[in-house]
Amino acid sequence: MIGYLLRRALGALVVVLVLTAVVYATFYIAPGDPARLACGPRCNPEQIAQVREQLSLNDPVYVQYWHFLQGIVTGHDYSTGTGTLHCDAPCFGLSYQSDQQVTDLLIQRLPATASLAAGAMVVWLVLGTGTGLVSALRRGGATERVLTWLTLAGTATPVFLSGLGLLMLFCAYLQWLPFPSYVALTDDPEQWAWNMLLPWAALGLQESAKYARLTRSSLLETLAEDHIRTFRAYGIGEKALIGRHALRGALAPVIALTAADFGSMFGNAILTEMMFGLPGIGQLMVGATRTIDLPVVVAIVTVTGTVVVLAGIVADLLYAAADRRVVLR
Repeated sequence: MIGYLLRRALGALVVVLVLTAVVYATFYIAPGDPARLACGPRCNPEQIAQVREQLSLNDPVYVQYWHFLQGIVTGHDYSTGTGTLHCDAPCFGLSYQSDQQVTDLLIQRLPATASLAAGAMVVWLVLGTGTGLVSALRRGGATERVLTWLTLAGTATPVFLSGLGLLMLFCAYLQWLPFPSYVALTDDPEQWAWNMLLPWAALGLQESAKYARLTRSSLLETLAEDHIRTFRAYGIGEKALIGRHALRGALAPVIALTAADFGSMFGNAILTEMMFGLPGIGQLMVGATRTIDLPVVVAIVTVTGTVVVLAGIVADLLYAAADRRVVLR
């Protein structure tokens, strides 16, 4: 296990380094002038040259990239008009629009995105695995056909359409819920939960369809294996057979996929955040893209990519823990 973790950690480090190199080259070395973007459209050549010096853009490319990596690990000092500003690690620079540290902007937006991802994960696990289990156990009946059609409809429905439908139904027509307005968990936990119900449902419903199909196919495949037939031949009851033996193996890929999807959810929640007005990382990404705020865009892409890489390692570990037949090598 220790050897496997060390190899995966080394591999993840290489992947993250390649990711940072690609991201840095795409946004800072590609055609365009970061100094002009940082300075603004009204700057004269002298001001642009001053900004270029402050951002160390006159150094060779490899030196700039090394400073970028060094800032992530140890922090970086930036020259400003009022003196030197130290950016604590991990440091992705200063926003071109607000002159704030990009790390502070990410920390401010992280709770909303984390709340959305965690709540949506609970929704898709409960609905998805529950629907998949019922569909597999009722195979060939009317219940299975109805659930299959529902999962297909959920997969085909984009999140903005399901979110709009939920808003119209529960907020406008039934008036059971107020129109969502994000409240921090630390300010009012009850209002936080009420205002997050619809975003959780909108994002979780679409993902639950995928988990329903995966759970159904995985359980049917497990029930057809030789050791399950052997247990049946020994007279073990159906409930005990499913609960103690079949379910553990069937849910192993579901658990692994959950870890991977939770990591990628930080980058896939943009539409949900925009629709429900959540001040999360996705909304920050949209605003930074519109204003070409390169440090913010680079930071979000790097952080979300790193989270996905780490989630892949967690997914492998959870898969091995859920299915004892899997050996980590």
